Amino acid sequence: MISRRHFLRQTAVFGTAAAAPCILPASVFGASAKPAPSNRVTLGMIGVGGHGVAMNMRSFLANADAQIVAVCDVDSDHCLKAREIVNQRYGNTDCVTYGDFREVIARKDIDAICISTPDHWHVPISLMAIRAGKDVICEKPTLTIEEGRILSDTVKRHGVIFQTSTEDRSLPVYHRMAELVRNGRIGKLRTIHVGLPSGGGRNIPLEQQQPEPVPPTLDYEMWLGPAPWAPYCAARCHWNFRWIYDYSGGILTDWGMHLVDTAQWGNNTERSGPVTVEGKGEFPTSGIYNTATECHLEYTYASGVKMFIETGGVGLRFEGTDGWVSNKGWIGPLETSSPSILISTIRPEETHLYTCPGGEHRNFLDCVKSRRDPYFPAEIGHRCASVMHIGNAAMQLGRKLQWNPAKEEFVNDDSANRMRSRAMRAPWTL
Repeated sequence: MISRRHFLRQTAVFGTAAAAPCILPASVFGASAKPAPSNRVTLGMIGVGGHGVAMNMRSFLANADAQIVAVCDVDSDHCLKAREIVNQRYGNTDCVTYGDFREVIARKDIDAICISTPDHWHVPISLMAIRAGKDVICEKPTLTIEEGRILSDTVKRHGVIFQTSTEDRSLPVYHRMAELVRNGRIGKLRTIHVGLPSGGGRNIPLEQQQPEPVPPTLDYEMWLGPAPWAPYCAARCHWNFRWIYDYSGGILTDWGMHLVDTAQWGNNTERSGPVTVEGKGEFPTSGIYNTATECHLEYTYASGVKMFIETGGVGLRFEGTDGWVSNKGWIGPLETSSPSILISTIRPEETHLYTCPGGEHRNFLDCVKSRRDPYFPAEIGHRCASVMHIGNAAMQLGRKLQWNPAKEEFVNDDSANRMRSRAMRAPWTL
């Protein structure tokens, strides 16, 4: 007998992978149209805190061909609450809880893993799951350029499905914006302006950043994992880990992975990157947070296109020789320099960018079945994260950097090149 995953991969060879971008969900055919067990994707959820439950877990629970069988978190309270939601949805008590993600990965009956942990765990857990033959959907971003390259190469080597989990490519305003630019509706692209929010922990009082006892429900040693040891405080963990360089890249990587992805998409550089970066950042001067709270960056691409990233307000704007297209705020309405651009039709023979209106979770499930790459695969996710990583390096070093996107290294700059990777605390390795 062959495994279900092997069967799916074999059928993909005979043309299934060339199917339409999205397989229609069972709900289209009525509430009673529930796929047979043999056609469901069994899932293990690793990281079931806020976003892991509110977005990722609930999205999979809404798809009839997904079956969550395990939840895992270093906080036992999170596990129990997540299990209750899953069991209530399915009307049984089958969901199993774990405190160690390796036990989830070891289960032979699990097809795919969803990872919603802090950033410093994204790639190590993904790699273990991929090497165990699991398909993976993982929150963005990577922690370093080296990790992203290893992840992308490992996905390709093992032939698994990997989705970088963001919704942007399924959102009509960003998909439409990128298609208009790619099809020349604003002429030759000249500049891209990316607006990100300011912040990054600077409003959290210093007295809340002091060491405190570890809660009995939290396995703090496992939470730290490959990151350097540091004393526990609630302000270090969960949401606010984003503002500490040991675990993330700050507001630049957190929000940049959304808006810069659309910028790269529209610029047709989603598998490459810029050749120079320069700028400055504003950093905390006290407390545990150390990522930039304000970013002012300028990137140049080999084509001459310039991209500016500024904090202070969310927005995205493409400017070309014949006009511009933009939006203000997150998922704000599309604006253009002329009505003709706004109502323009993308003809059949023009570039149609790959999307899935059902979102990244629907797209992932479809691709697990078809064995087609999802709309935000590992290589594109890695390249997008690298744009932010080199921006962080430029702000930290305080100088203009030359970047070779083909070799993925800084040109004649040993200090900058050392920032492409980070040491991992034993016993964790890539």
